Amino acid sequence: MDKNSECYRSYINILKRELVPAMGCTEPIAVAYCAAKAREILGEMPNIVEVLASGNIIKNVKSVIIPNSGGMRGISAAAALGILFGKAGKEFEVISEVSDEEKASLKDRMSEMKITVSPFTDGHILDLRITVKSEEHEASVRICKEHTNIVEIIKDGEILFEKEHEDTEPECPDADYSLLNIANIFDFANSVEINDIYETIERQIKYNSAIAHEGLKNNYGARIGQILLLRGDDVRIKAKAYAAAGSDARMSGCDMPVIINSGSGNQGMTASLPVIVYAEHYKKSEEDLFRALVLSNLVTLHLKQGIGRLSAYCGAVSAGAGAGAAIAYMMTKDLRTINHTLVNALAISSGIVCDGAKASCAAKISMAVEAGIMGYDMFCEDCQFYGGDGLVSKGVEQTIKNISALGNEGMKQTDLKIIEIMTAMGC
Repeated sequence: MDKNSECYRSYINILKRELVPAMGCTEPIAVAYCAAKAREILGEMPNIVEVLASGNIIKNVKSVIIPNSGGMRGISAAAALGILFGKAGKEFEVISEVSDEEKASLKDRMSEMKITVSPFTDGHILDLRITVKSEEHEASVRICKEHTNIVEIIKDGEILFEKEHEDTEPECPDADYSLLNIANIFDFANSVEINDIYETIERQIKYNSAIAHEGLKNNYGARIGQILLLRGDDVRIKAKAYAAAGSDARMSGCDMPVIINSGSGNQGMTASLPVIVYAEHYKKSEEDLFRALVLSNLVTLHLKQGIGRLSAYCGAVSAGAGAGAAIAYMMTKDLRTINHTLVNALAISSGIVCDGAKASCAAKISMAVEAGIMGYDMFCEDCQFYGGDGLVSKGVEQTIKNISALGNEGMKQTDLKIIEIMTAMGC
């Protein structure tokens, strides 16, 4: 791929834009960030906090432990943490600098504010508005479509900032996501100058490997990573175990940052850790690993683009398929093998639903990685799923479109039912 082409420049910018550090599950972090920004605009500590959150925000904040909260869960805790101790300028790492003293004081300080949470029924799938009030002033901040995408800031009735958000995606003029397709991603992975992506990919390897080791070393969540390794330590098991262990730690409030993909730490870990494990096992060069991770991340983003940031469709499925494609790339450098690996993987695991961020995400990740690896192993044995087999169509891009339609349009009612069930249980 020509280094001066629009496609090359867009792919570089997409990777830099998407593969960023985040501490904690990104939905509670979005709440904390929005709340911290609202308090910053207010200019003083509020005594009233009103949160409007879309169903998918509520779903993903309900059960996951918020880092630096002393083990707390929920939107009220995330908002209070952001208001009291958050640094809005750090965005996805908004609550990364909370002291032990501050952490211990959170519950008592929360009681000094009246915090209400209501569903944002007229907004987008990812939509959040937080209003903070003091005795004399009030301020509100709205985020939608992406976790740190502020679209509106108001203080005392005056609009300080506003941008179009109703029918458009967040502006990213230097990162054209419409240029993503498997053939171009393959070409880019082969030709990208390593120096252009080195810092971005090296950081992903470092951060995500660190939290995987933390998850395997200590008892987080349901210990899925540790349980997988009880079966043995062959490369397939290790690939699943490391990805699951990172999620074990992250969903249980570990304060180590990870590099996200498509706004999700679980997806960032799923797209990277299995590839890292395979590269180490087969003694691949650093360059081979970097090129494979470029492919995995961009494939995952391509698969997620048509589905959306939040859905009833489990995002780990896309990332597991991306990891499988990257393993196929690393082992064969063959586009046909990558295409069939993706189609096989998507045919296997596209029925997994997302019922919020929590401990069981680690188990779903292990299944998604298994599907990605199985998709590759099938094609190595001259086996594949064919067009007409369920949602599989002839051609990888058409199959991706089918899966996108399922995840975006087809599962909207499923998402509503999931949220209804969860809220009935007292979410």
